[in-house]
Amino acid sequence: MNAANQVYALLADGTTVEIRPATPDDFDAVKAMHEAMSRDNAYMRFFNISRAAGELEARRICRDPTPGNVALLATSGGEVAGCASYTVRAAKSGTAEVAFAVADHMHHRGIATLLLEHLVSWARQQQITAFTAQTLTENRAMLNVFADAGLPVDRRHADGIYELTFPLPGDDSWTALDDYLTVVAERERSAEAASLRHVFAPESVVVIGVSRREGTAGRAILDNIAAGGYAGRLYAVNPHAGEIGAGHRLASVLDLPEPADLAVIAVPAGTVLEVAEQCGQRGVRSLVVITSGLDVAACADLLAVCRRHGMRLVGPDGFGVAVPGIGLNATFAASPPRPGVAGLVMQSGGLGFALLDRLSRLGVGISSFASVGPKLDVSSNDLLLWWEHDGVTKVAVLYIESFGNPRKFARTARRVGAVMPVLTVLAGRSAAGQHPGIDSAPPLISREALFEQAGVITTRGFGELIEATALLATQPVPAGRTVAIVSNVGSAGRLAADACTDLGLTVHGGPVDMTTTVRGEDFRHGLELLAADDEVDALIAVVLPTGATGDLVQAIQEADVGIPLAAVVLNQPESVRLLPRPAHGQVPAYGYPEAAVAALARAATYGAWRAEPRGRVHDFPDIETAKARALTREFLRQAPDGGRLAPRQTADLLRCYGIPLAGGEGDRTETAARTGGVEVIVRVAADYTFGPLVMFGLGGVDPRTAEVFADSSARLTPLTDTDADKLIRSVRSAPLLSGADGRPAADLGALRDLLLRVSRLADDVPEVAGLDLDPVIARPDRAVVADARIKLAPFQPRDPFLRRLR
Repeated sequence: MNAANQVYALLADGTTVEIRPATPDDFDAVKAMHEAMSRDNAYMRFFNISRAAGELEARRICRDPTPGNVALLATSGGEVAGCASYTVRAAKSGTAEVAFAVADHMHHRGIATLLLEHLVSWARQQQITAFTAQTLTENRAMLNVFADAGLPVDRRHADGIYELTFPLPGDDSWTALDDYLTVVAERERSAEAASLRHVFAPESVVVIGVSRREGTAGRAILDNIAAGGYAGRLYAVNPHAGEIGAGHRLASVLDLPEPADLAVIAVPAGTVLEVAEQCGQRGVRSLVVITSGLDVAACADLLAVCRRHGMRLVGPDGFGVAVPGIGLNATFAASPPRPGVAGLVMQSGGLGFALLDRLSRLGVGISSFASVGPKLDVSSNDLLLWWEHDGVTKVAVLYIESFGNPRKFARTARRVGAVMPVLTVLAGRSAAGQHPGIDSAPPLISREALFEQAGVITTRGFGELIEATALLATQPVPAGRTVAIVSNVGSAGRLAADACTDLGLTVHGGPVDMTTTVRGEDFRHGLELLAADDEVDALIAVVLPTGATGDLVQAIQEADVGIPLAAVVLNQPESVRLLPRPAHGQVPAYGYPEAAVAALARAATYGAWRAEPRGRVHDFPDIETAKARALTREFLRQAPDGGRLAPRQTADLLRCYGIPLAGGEGDRTETAARTGGVEVIVRVAADYTFGPLVMFGLGGVDPRTAEVFADSSARLTPLTDTDADKLIRSVRSAPLLSGADGRPAADLGALRDLLLRVSRLADDVPEVAGLDLDPVIARPDRAVVADARIKLAPFQPRDPFLRRLR
């Protein structure tokens, strides 16, 4: 069996099942499941109560698979919990009949729904376009599975049986696919929340590896949990420790009087697997592994233990988890985190502790924290899903060095970002800044495109991350980019105005200098007047308290303003602090004008992203996806290692997506030259982790101006119309396309159409390893592709949106 086809996924109640193809070796287990069904369950499945039906079905399920016959099993605890299959009844019909069965004791946990999602993924890879099914009228449970699947259903009823047909989301409609994925994502959110409650809302915790000696990780974690006021049941395990502080003391995890929700493991690397296995045997529901030094094989074995026993895993090589609101500080941090509104997930435990400390002292506080290490299981995706519904988190802060499923991350971050800011630091931008433990760090251009499209707010360093978090955790999101500046130091106000201009903010009427001797009451009144101006989206108050002024900091605190406000207190020692405002929460106060402006600019950019139309992936009725894939398969059949397409093959593949090449093979350059217009370049680069990357830039530049104009921008597929428009506008030379140099403006709609078609090609044909349209002539009436090169390579991507654990 191909291990790549074996995956684990969460049921609706948060428990774990394995999903895998059935094999002939499964016959006895599948037969036993069917024969153990109640009479009612068997009747619902087979429309009769024949004793032979179970054996016949087991033989059908467990035969060797073919492209037209796929059967999947869901197993739990070594037993078959459910099965699902599809069978293509007529060759080339594009339609398959599906059937499901779930063990009696596993009903109402989402097994059939999960199996249906996996069947859909398998079927789409085989270009199956629709499923059919027969269901008895009284089988409400199965009818509900189909009705809630997120697929359109056509029902026909006769003689007590429903005949159901539901089209699968295909290449012809991205809208239908997006609707389906939205429904799947909602089920995933619910299952994740149920699963992660054992980590972030545990009713019982056991710390394993607790020493009598203070200063060790296990002892520090136990002491921190006890000191934090955790109200749940606390246990400590060490066979040789004797008296070891708080908690019920046990010699072994097998001695636990109950299956603990959370086990924190801080034992030597050589005993981690044994301890994890014991946790699984005792029914522990989740692990946080502090231990470092596990090699790749040991990490794989640890994850296998967790999957086999249905335990979620944070770590290894982590610094723990914390939920200050419930008094849980399962970390070895030197100081306790303060309850608050910032959710933190970090691959760097040390940096995580620093953020815990900074945001706690700042007054933002922490809703929950996880140091996830190499992310064998729980990752930033999981934390985003948790924070989305925890009712506490108002701002999400991430430190990510690697990605397991960037496409799912982007979809999740985009949805979460619509209700709360998501921030990260763009680490590893240089070769020197790469993490030595990561073999191949994601390309910077891919990460920047991912974060920008997902609405993630990026910073360039640790200080900027804290400063931006301080503003976004305490202030409303700006409705626009117009800022009013009020100061009692004119030169400082002008510096703030310069910084605003540098970062794309508009200063309303110039900075207002209220002089160094302004009274506090007058300064407050000035802030309130500007805040009442409908043209002002945010305020920056720059003050230097002196013996000749009133209390200007108090004036800022008391100002009644309903728009974002950032203060700059020029003589404060802190880079940022929070000023309490009795009637309006808190306001961030920065030590420098540039820091306040940078935080506000990031907030304004986030606000603009949140307010803009989400855009849509266009459905083109004239594209021929099946023909394009056939051309690709034939090329790779003849050249299994891939290679560059011949000119005619390139033209044929582009034509499948409505992208014609200008002129014939020999006169494209001459043809392009006669057309006039602005030369641009459209490229696709394969990124087998992030997905295809579409790049757009100016082409054919005069070498004398190359440094000024030879710029480009990039977005990950699939491009929406909004993405395509931003891709065109984001290059510095975009004004040339609007006629800035005196020539007629280019047809930007045609360029958008070209980018969207290229995006669809790259997404539909993942074997495209590289594509260059160079040059493309952007004319006033159309966009002409003058020359093109395409390289293909064998590649079969995983379904990035299928519900599965890492």
